[in-house]
Amino acid sequence: MAQTDRIGPETKGSPWLQDGGHRAWLAGQAAGLVDFHRASLGAGPGFHVLGTDGAPLPDRVQELHATTRMIHSYALAKLAGAPACDAIIDRGMAYLFHHHRDPDHGGYVWALEGDAVHDGRKLAYGHVFVLLAGASARLVGHPDADRLIDDIAQVLDARFWEDGPGLFRDEWNRDWTPFSTYRGMNANMHGVEALLAAYEATGEAVFLDRAGRILDFFTARIAPDHGWRLPEHYTADWTVDPGYAGDPMFRPAGTTPGHSFELARLLLQYWDLAGRPDDGAPDRARKLVGAALDAGWDDTRGGLVYTLGADGRPAIRARYWWPLTEALGVLASLLKLDPTPADEDWYRRLWHFADAHFIDHRHGGWFPEIDDDGAPAATQFRGKPDIYHALQALLLPLAPGLSRQATGIGPVLAPTAGG
Repeated sequence: MAQTDRIGPETKGSPWLQDGGHRAWLAGQAAGLVDFHRASLGAGPGFHVLGTDGAPLPDRVQELHATTRMIHSYALAKLAGAPACDAIIDRGMAYLFHHHRDPDHGGYVWALEGDAVHDGRKLAYGHVFVLLAGASARLVGHPDADRLIDDIAQVLDARFWEDGPGLFRDEWNRDWTPFSTYRGMNANMHGVEALLAAYEATGEAVFLDRAGRILDFFTARIAPDHGWRLPEHYTADWTVDPGYAGDPMFRPAGTTPGHSFELARLLLQYWDLAGRPDDGAPDRARKLVGAALDAGWDDTRGGLVYTLGADGRPAIRARYWWPLTEALGVLASLLKLDPTPADEDWYRRLWHFADAHFIDHRHGGWFPEIDDDGAPAATQFRGKPDIYHALQALLLPLAPGLSRQATGIGPVLAPTAGG
């Protein structure tokens, strides 16, 4: 598909979501991103992580969320009209069911190296992405999707779902013996994402009900008591654990503005699917987004900081691509629902920043992090490991509604005579 360099008009009276030039720019960037990550296919099994220049990196350790996100992303791309997505979807589905899936104990191991288990832990964070992959595969008619959904739904129900609090517990050893009492927001947030996708793909009410229970806990009970920020870490009885400091990438201390954006968008998706009840969900979403933008935007350097401390001040000041993409996603939802001039200003500011600092206009793909000067950096990530966040940020604004966005995008990535 032909690309355009015209990110959007500068006139105040022309909303970008309705502007043909901006929409063409989004579609062109998405098509280029899909083409760039096709090199992940390589020699099987599984996928390659790509270097900055798009060449596969030699390390073949593949984590569960990476496999599942590739399936989900190329299913989205196929639904949006991109050609030749089936090879990646097929490879991912086969690797997921025949390699990540544990034939001895059930469930899905966290990391593989080729055919060998590299890390056998069973993590809710990875398992909910299996449900997301199955739901997305079902939307594109993959023949193995129903088998995968049935299997992962049983595992999530038996091993991770805690019906009392209405939340997912986090982690087990490979043989389902416990090794911690940790509970976390991140796995549950992505659990909402997967449950909503599964509801959209299957119509089964249990998925929508469980998504609603998780959202109620975090957005109606926890966030109002914490300045509309979302504490990441909890004890076994779901009490906030303010002193927890785990892995600085997956479990950083404090709160993460990027997760507030993501959960706010999912709250609006749920609210739309539930029939738009009079429950204050749009107001809660706006409060989450406002608090995250106010505290997370770096006024000096631009971009969004990674984490905030208990006092709401920046803690980890690193600037990654994914919080910015999630902010773009929820701003697109707000602009569709009840737009304000501030929403439009933020949406434009964030896209200009992404275009200037994260999108690689030379090789393709997105840089995952930038340094103090706004140049690409490599402290936490190798190469360009992920298509998922950036692709959704590019496609979600093109969908007409707040929910069923995967099937509502339309064939915007279909090749044309011009490219």
